[in-house]
Amino acid sequence: MFSKILNKIKSILGKKSISKTSKPKKVSKSTKSTKTTKSSKSTKTSVSTKASKGKKQEIKLLIESFTSIPGVGAKSAKAFYEAGFKSTKDILSAKDEDLLAVPGVGINLVKKLKEYKS
Repeated sequence: MFSKILNKIKSILGKKSISKTSKPKKVSKSTKSTKTTKSSKSTKTSVSTKASKGKKQEIKLLIESFTSIPGVGAKSAKAFYEAGFKSTKDILSAKDEDLLAVPGVGINLVKKLKEYKS
């Protein structure tokens, strides 16, 4: 396939095509090794992709659960996750100083969390 593309490019540029006796053998050998390499890589990729999709889905659900708290939007929920909070209980039981240390969380949100907690 690569040789066909290469020949088309060369014909477009006006150069002579490569002789078909020596190159296709090399191309076919490299094509076979490329296919095996691609298949082994795709297997590894699909396994890691499945794991990362599961992890991403888990993170997404966790962030969505944070948004169930009144006053917590998508941005602050993501900030809570990135700050290390792993559950809504962690957020509600955290000290005010810890909450204010999270980027994007202000005093008004901390007040809302206190009201919700009590």
